[in-house]
Amino acid sequence: MKRRNFLGALGTSALGLSILSCETTVKTDQSKDRLFRIAHLTDMHIFESEKVARGMKQLLKEIHEMEDKPDFVLNTGDNIMDALKHSKEEVEQQWNAWTRYYKNELEYPLYSCIGNHDVWGWGLKDQPIQNDPLFGKAWAMKMLELEERFYAFEHKGWKFICLDSPAPVETASYTAQLDDTQFQWLEKELEHTKASTPICIVSHIPILSASVFYDGDNVKDGQWQVPGAWMHTDSKKLKELFYKYPNVKAALSGHVHLADKTEYLGVHYHCNGAACGGWWDGSYQEFGPAYAIIDFYADGSINTNLIQYKF
Repeated sequence: MKRRNFLGALGTSALGLSILSCETTVKTDQSKDRLFRIAHLTDMHIFESEKVARGMKQLLKEIHEMEDKPDFVLNTGDNIMDALKHSKEEVEQQWNAWTRYYKNELEYPLYSCIGNHDVWGWGLKDQPIQNDPLFGKAWAMKMLELEERFYAFEHKGWKFICLDSPAPVETASYTAQLDDTQFQWLEKELEHTKASTPICIVSHIPILSASVFYDGDNVKDGQWQVPGAWMHTDSKKLKELFYKYPNVKAALSGHVHLADKTEYLGVHYHCNGAACGGWWDGSYQEFGPAYAIIDFYADGSINTNLIQYKF
């Protein structure tokens, strides 16, 4: 994931930061009323490769053979290696590999959102492909079987709101923010949800994450500078919206291939690493290939276990 452009100054103040450790066993809080669990897979970056095929086979084997099985898989984007700057033929090969290695083999219901590397052609600004019906997010929506770029669903007492993070920008391939239509839809979705229903926000790019500060050399002239493509540039706007609705309890993301938990104003932001680790070449910084098992509870809390796997 090349995210070395579109710099923008951004400061955060986070409460309750902790770095997720890689677990070999999945822990459940037996003292609370657990409603269900899910598997969270993100940043698979699949392409035609024996190494990728082997890694995906091992990952699916582990979640399929769990005794305490997840109800569904939540897939938060960057399904394929890269569509931003690759030709139509190359992207087709990547989606074909994704279908064979993952979609056709998965034995659980799947809910997905779009990652920046799933978007075709935004980085090919000098090529006349804008009129192709698969340009932009259309191809990813087709493969992920999404009727809309953003949507909501309910499961056993919780509501999940899946957002569309990547936004076009002239100076780079993408940035991270909600367009006006999506933000207005989100406002209405929160307004029309019962106050007793806990809500989990889902996005590819983090709304709030401490990991982004460690993803590269982000201190320039003595100041922190975090690219707008790494964390939502409308994070403060979203924070203020969530503050109006105390039943927004959790927010899940991927994108940076690092993992952390950041609690802010009662919302638990969990950035859950990458299934491919360092793009199928070992670890990225301290984090190897991993997936998360997340338990959801009746009191609106969640418990995330990040599980590193080997292949």
